[in-house]
Amino acid sequence: GTYSLDEDQAVEINGTNRLIIKDGSARMEWADCPDQLCVGHRGISRSGESIICLPNQVVISVESSQDSGLDGVVR
Repeated sequence: GTYSLDEDQAVEINGTNRLIIKDGSARMEWADCPDQLCVGHRGISRSGESIICLPNQVVISVESSQDSGLDGVVR
C-alpha cells in the first residue's frame, strides 16, 4: 500500500504487523516476529529511510519527490 505521512492512521499489514503513522513519521507498533527488531526501530520520515521485518517479509520505506537533504558526507 501507499500511505501519506500527513494523515495519522494505523495500518494492519497481512495480520502480522501494525504500522502507525503519526505526526509525519511512520513506526512499526506491533509484529508477530520473534526478534522484534522492526518494532524497536525508530520512526522514519525522510525519503530513503526504511524499516524491514525480515521474518514477515515486510518492508516500509519513505519515498518523496522532494529532496530531503544530505544525511552526511564521506571523504
